Amino acid sequence: MMPPRAIPWSKTIFLKWSDFEAESNPASFEDALSTVKYRITWTVNSESMGNHIQFFIEDVNLVAEFFPELSWVREIYATSNLLKHEQGHFDLAEMLRDEITKKITGVIHSKRYLAKGKNEEQRKQFAKEYSALLLNNELKKWQCYMEEKQSEYDSQTNFGQDAKAQSAYNRKFSQLRA
Repeated sequence: MMPPRAIPWSKTIFLKWSDFEAESNPASFEDALSTVKYRITWTVNSESMGNHIQFFIEDVNLVAEFFPELSWVREIYATSNLLKHEQGHFDLAEMLRDEITKKITGVIHSKRYLAKGKNEEQRKQFAKEYSALLLNNELKKWQCYMEEKQSEYDSQTNFGQDAKAQSAYNRKFSQLRA
């Protein structure tokens, strides 16, 4: 099964209503839903310490991504103002990306982990799998943090209905493209 298609955040790409491909949820009180998550990449390096090999994690990078197949809008409410609000969810994830990357990097910075296995190939595989487990567990915590911030954004802007609050956020988001 292929993973859902994702649109990485970019200064030059703005969401369109055609990017919202999922069926609307009749049980939801919202008029639209943007699914935004982080993709994480990293490098694993190692060093010999006597008879043991230790590995460490470097170059942690997050990419904010929008998932069209998991995002939806009720057609009758598909206005330009609502689209701007939904773009704000994507922009907010990008705005938080550096902070979250630093927090994750801080947890693993300067840590060394013993690579287990009977041979070099097993130790490499262990380092790859264990680093993925560590980082994905850490990312889950920060994904929850981002989702809390998304809820605050909805609450403070009344889902984009409070023009003054939405305008204040839009000014912050425009700095991402400066």
